[in-house]
Amino acid sequence: MKQREPPKFPCKLETELDRLSSLPAHVIDQILSQLPIRDAVRTSVLSKKWRYKWATVPHLVFDNHCVSTSSQDQTFIKNKLVNIVDHVLLLHSGPILKFKLSHRDLLGVSDIDRWILYMSRSCVKEFILEIWKGQRYKVPSSLFLCQNLIHLELFNCLLKPPSTFKGFRNLKSLDLQHITLSQDVFENLISSSPTLERLTLMNFDGFTHLNIDAPNLQFFDIGGVFDDVTFENTFHLALVSIGLYVNVKNDQAMGPGNSCKLLRFFVHLPHIRRLEIQSYFLKYLAIGNVPSRLPRPCVDLNYLSIRINFNDLEENLAALCLLRSSPNLQELEMLARPEETGIGVLTNFWEVDHWTSLFSQLRMVKIVGISGIRSELEFIKFVLSNSPVLETMTIKPASLEGGWDLIKELLRFRRASARAEIIYLDPQLQ
Repeated sequence: MKQREPPKFPCKLETELDRLSSLPAHVIDQILSQLPIRDAVRTSVLSKKWRYKWATVPHLVFDNHCVSTSSQDQTFIKNKLVNIVDHVLLLHSGPILKFKLSHRDLLGVSDIDRWILYMSRSCVKEFILEIWKGQRYKVPSSLFLCQNLIHLELFNCLLKPPSTFKGFRNLKSLDLQHITLSQDVFENLISSSPTLERLTLMNFDGFTHLNIDAPNLQFFDIGGVFDDVTFENTFHLALVSIGLYVNVKNDQAMGPGNSCKLLRFFVHLPHIRRLEIQSYFLKYLAIGNVPSRLPRPCVDLNYLSIRINFNDLEENLAALCLLRSSPNLQELEMLARPEETGIGVLTNFWEVDHWTSLFSQLRMVKIVGISGIRSELEFIKFVLSNSPVLETMTIKPASLEGGWDLIKELLRFRRASARAEIIYLDPQLQ
């Protein structure tokens, strides 16, 4: 009698491969979209169903993860990166919605021109180019044909659009860092992008006047060297972080028909919710005759961060004007410029009764970089005595010198809020 053979069970590897092959298409697409491009290509060995699946991934990211080599030869790495990008684009099928090129050894090679031309014939919506080495890369005119762009990010590039360029009609987010472009190009780029919602501008040259005309702008982050900044049609702008990297002297005469810088800055920002004034921008705002308060209060402003020289009268006047004009402020951060805290002597400024209404909403205060000079302590005392709902005040001095004396001084200050807690941070902590 013939014995029945036991059933054969597939090996574990075959079972796993079957499971992978039976995954729905949208799940496979989701898996591939989370992998670096190098690993996505490697999935072609899993099964027939996966063999060319990577070639339809709509998001292509070429960064430090896509080149694996122990070589330190930058020319070798550059050539390998170029070969990888060429290979992927050659075999790719379907739309490319995102293209990111960012590698630590990437130079502005001519091959990039070809890839951008390829992108201009696709429906790319997100384009990121970061040139980490060498001179500014001159972006080819083909980039300005990408009219489906929603997000554009450029690092270490030179922008010179063709005369036929009429703007990016669908652009919502623009991030320009270490960039060169002319005054006209900058203004036209902003004003001819009517759907722009987010603008980041860092370390730029070629223009010095920031004329921002963007009716849908909601977020603006800038840091650099410039002479002037004005807003127009920016009534939806809610989050602003702005830093002027060069010290300015408050001796610029204002024309007879001009108001001070502080008034001009806020006239088109009626709904600002979060404001960060960094580096020397408060000095810029203090140019001209600073009013006691803004004509229209910033009723939506709930977070304010100011870098300030507590011994500068004009800067203190500008800061006081902002505080008076922010009736619903909930969080306040004051950052002392450590290189200037010992310059000059300003006393009794914050001891004077400047206030007609209290910090009725202020709950959190952070003060960083102080050295314990009189004007700093006066400001802390002023805030504590005028904040009835204050919960925490965090203080981080610039150094350990006089730390215990500073704590004893702070503990003596009267607090309008019985719940207010003073937290003293070690200046050596990050």
